Amino acid sequence: MARYLGLDKVKRIFDIVKHNGGVIKSLQTLYRTDELKYGTLIGIDKFGNKYYENKMYFYSRDRWVDYTQGVNMDYDGSQVPAEWHRWLHHITDDPPTKGDTVDYKWLMEHTPNESGTSRAYTPYSTTRPKIQAWVPPK
Repeated sequence: MARYLGLDKVKRIFDIVKHNGGVIKSLQTLYRTDELKYGTLIGIDKFGNKYYENKMYFYSRDRWVDYTQGVNMDYDGSQVPAEWHRWLHHITDDPPTKGDTVDYKWLMEHTPNESGTSRAYTPYSTTRPKIQAWVPPK
């Protein structure tokens, strides 16, 4: 009977708000990510990102990442390490917390792409410029 009246959807809304930490935290999450979801916590990576899964959602939307609060609104896809990227995009079914991750000597540590920020790499030039700036006479 509750299903015909739509009360199951109201209960789901209350579950989502409860999962996100209350009304205020839900509004903050909605502001940051433009959506509210709830699911089971699968794991946390070394950067503090949390990974969730809920099979109730569509196939490509059933796994998602909740970026750490430290990045605030400056989050992007390069902040997800490769092993979690494989799991998020359904390349593998086992998250890195369950399966063995490959640890080769030649693999570098993951670093996010910081292009376009103040921490971006700027090379130091050792060559003299070919064009000199004009300095007005005094």
